[in-house]
Amino acid sequence: MTTTGEEDTAARGGPLWWTRRRSAAFDWSLGLVSAVECAVEGVPFARDAGIPPAAGVVFGLLAGSVLVVRRKWPIAVVLVSIAITPAQMGYLMGIVGLYTLAASELPRRIIASLAGMQLVGTLIVTFVRVRQSMDQGRLTIGDWFIPFAAITTSLGLTAPPLLLGLYVGARRRLMESLRERADSLERELQLLAERAEERAEWARGEERTRIAREMHDVVAHRVSLMVVHAAALQAIARKDPEKAVRNAALVGDMGRQALTELREMLGVLRSGGAGERAASVPLVAVAAAVVVEEGEGPCLSELEELVGQSAAAGMVVELWVEGEVRSYAPEVEQTAYRVVQEALTNVHKHAVGAKTHVRLAHRAGEIAMQVENGAPPEVGSVSAGLPSGGNGLVGMRERVVALGGVFVSGPTEAGGFRVSAVIPAS
Repeated sequence: MTTTGEEDTAARGGPLWWTRRRSAAFDWSLGLVSAVECAVEGVPFARDAGIPPAAGVVFGLLAGSVLVVRRKWPIAVVLVSIAITPAQMGYLMGIVGLYTLAASELPRRIIASLAGMQLVGTLIVTFVRVRQSMDQGRLTIGDWFIPFAAITTSLGLTAPPLLLGLYVGARRRLMESLRERADSLERELQLLAERAEERAEWARGEERTRIAREMHDVVAHRVSLMVVHAAALQAIARKDPEKAVRNAALVGDMGRQALTELREMLGVLRSGGAGERAASVPLVAVAAAVVVEEGEGPCLSELEELVGQSAAAGMVVELWVEGEVRSYAPEVEQTAYRVVQEALTNVHKHAVGAKTHVRLAHRAGEIAMQVENGAPPEVGSVSAGLPSGGNGLVGMRERVVALGGVFVSGPTEAGGFRVSAVIPAS
């Protein structure tokens, strides 16, 4: 397995400019071998130049040791090897230096220029040396051998390290590019995983909110009416037994309806949907589909019955319907029904005895509803003591806004409260 960029950087621990200790040891070994080679070659150079052999050896040691800095300053190494080429010194330094230069990140024009200089220098020096050898009688081959030997030697000392260095450098850059892409991909995958976890957490939160809203809308209204009837039953049990019996029957009916709706919701939540759709329906949509599935959900045609239930519980409520009655998408009718239902539940909770008006308007491209109650009477009303969770208005707003509608609620100047909503019909 390849290491990532961070791990590769952490693994570096070489001295000075070396990335690894073994690289430093290898370069020092090459520098030592090059220094020894140049020192040995410095002896005949000193003899030919007429200087003491010790000076040639020292010169060779100094020149050959330059190979140690080949990774840091490859241009300097190649220039030194070119400079000592006339002395027939530094063959190893020239080959290794040119290879290092070709494998580096330097511009190609600089590499080509220095390689050309070394090729020309080696060609000229070889040509001159072979010519001198033939003039001195040490070689008896024809004149054709001079350019052949010069060209072959210069190409042999220049072309292989140059081509190998270019190949290694290109391969190294490719590996670095692949490593960077792998690092980038790893970071992207990690970011995607974090975002997926965030989306999953958000989906779980939305799921809890949707289920809580459905539970509130389905059960709260029925239970609120049961509490209102129970309070009225307690108030009239001794004064009007017949009405008390009717209220008791209504409480039983409300309780059974609440249990039925609650059982249906829990059944769908447990199974994930009806029939073959259990594996394909996401849980976040189950709660919203509970009362819509198979035509069992509330619709606007049941609105009159809903208002009648509140009237039976003692509320003075009137219903007005404007425009041509028509059918809408199930989620639109369900949301409109729930808005009216929750608004009436809030009247039962907070404005017992207040006169309430329910208005439903069928318009072109939208449906509007409004539930407005007056100020509750100060005396003469029996409070049911219903608790308030503060989620009713929030749930109504979420439902309406989710369908692209507008929801407004607030107190009226007369001391009552008004809930208004407009929902697009499509």
